[in-house]
Amino acid sequence: MARVPPAGDRQAEAGRQVRTAVTMIRPAVVCCAIGLAGFAQPLGSNPQSAAKWQVLFDGTSLDAWRGYKTDKVPQGWHTVDGTLAKDAPTADIVSKEEFGDFELELEWKIGEGGNSGIFYRGTEEYDHIYWSGPEYQLLDDVKGADNKTRLTCAGAAYAVYPSPAGHLKPVGEWNATRIVTRGRHVEHWLNGFKLLEYELGSPDWEARVKASKFVAWPNYGRAMRGHIALQGDHAGALAFRNIRVRAL
Repeated sequence: MARVPPAGDRQAEAGRQVRTAVTMIRPAVVCCAIGLAGFAQPLGSNPQSAAKWQVLFDGTSLDAWRGYKTDKVPQGWHTVDGTLAKDAPTADIVSKEEFGDFELELEWKIGEGGNSGIFYRGTEEYDHIYWSGPEYQLLDDVKGADNKTRLTCAGAAYAVYPSPAGHLKPVGEWNATRIVTRGRHVEHWLNGFKLLEYELGSPDWEARVKASKFVAWPNYGRAMRGHIALQGDHAGALAFRNIRVRAL
C-alpha cells in the first residue's frame, strides 16, 4: 500500500511546484516585454538622436536668420517653393543663434557662374563675416570665376584648404553639404564624400592662413563659437533647402 504523505508535506510540495512554475514564467514574460518594446520602435529609428536636430530653415520661415549686424533679413532673400533663395547680389544673412561644436546639414543649388559660401563660427567684430569665420565655398566649378585653383572651388575651406574635384553635381542640381566642427577639428563633406579636414590653430593651418589674405585679420578662425552665415554678395541665382544643425 502506497504511503500517503502527511498533509504538511503535501502543502510544501505544492508550494514548490507553484514557485517553479512562476520562476519559469518570469523569463518568458520579460522576453515578451522586450520583444514588444522592440516592435514599438521602428527599425533604424533613434528618437533621442533625431530630437537633437534644430531646423534653421523649414521651407517657409526665416525666423532663424537676420542680417549681419542688423536685426532684419536683407532685401533680396526670399522663400520660394520651399527654398531660401536669392537672384541677385544682396547682403549676407547670419543665424540668430551662435554655435560651437556642431554638425550642419543643408542642400544648395547654384546658377551658372555662381559663387557663394557658408561661414561658420563667425563673429561680428569686423566689417564682414568672412574676416572672422572660415568659409565652405559654394561655386559653379565650370564657369565660376574662382575656378582657377582648387583652393577656391566648391567645398574648399576658402583660400586655405583645397577640395578634390569630382564630387560636385552640375549647375541646377541639388548638392548636399555637411560641416562638422568639434573643438579645433573641422570637416567639409559634399554629397556623401569627406572633402577635407583640418585643425584650427595647428602649425599647418597657421602657415596656410599666413600665406592667404586672411593674415590681415588677426581673429580669423579664432572664435570657438559663432554664427553660421550664408553669403549673398555675389551675382547669380542661389537656393538652399533643408537647413538643420545639431550641437555635438
